[in-house]
Amino acid sequence: MPLSPLDIHNKEFSRSFRGYDEDEVDDFLERIIQDYEALIRQNKDLEEKLDQYAERLRHFTNIEESLGKSIVVAQETAEEVKANARKEAQLILKEAEKNADRIISEALAKSRKIAMEVEEIQKHAAIFRARFRALIQAQLEMLESGDWDKFDAEFAADKSLADKLVHADFQRPGES
Repeated sequence: MPLSPLDIHNKEFSRSFRGYDEDEVDDFLERIIQDYEALIRQNKDLEEKLDQYAERLRHFTNIEESLGKSIVVAQETAEEVKANARKEAQLILKEAEKNADRIISEALAKSRKIAMEVEEIQKHAAIFRARFRALIQAQLEMLESGDWDKFDAEFAADKSLADKLVHADFQRPGES
C-alpha cells in the first residue's frame, strides 16, 4: 500500500547516537509531505480530467456512430429516391408515348375519314355538275327545237282549258 502524506508526517525514526539532525529531517519530511500532497491533488485532478475526457470521448464516439449510421441511412434513402424517380420517369415516359401513339392513331383515323368525306363530296359534286349540265343541255335543246311553236298552237287552241285551270285555282272549296 502506498504511503500517504499522513504516514510520512507520523513517521518516527529511532534515535541513534550519531544520527541525522532532527530538525533537518523534519523540514525535509515536511517538504516531501507538501510535494506528495501536491502530487496527489494533481493526480486526482488529472484523473478527474481523464474521466471527463473519457466521458466526452464516449459521447463523441456515440455521435460519430450515430452520424455514420445516419449517413448510411441517408445514402440508402437517396438511392431509393433516385431509383423511384427513375421508375416514375420511365412510367411517365411510357404513358406519354402511349398517349402520343393514341393521339397519332386518332389523328390518322380522322384524317382518313375526312379524306374519304372530301372524296365523297367531290364525287357528289361531279355527279351534280353532270346532271345539272345534262338538265341545262336538255333545256337548251328544248329551246332550240321547234316544239315551242307547236306548244303555242296547242295552247291557243285550248285556251279555254287554261282559263278553267286558272279559274279553278281561285275558287273556294265548295264553290262551283
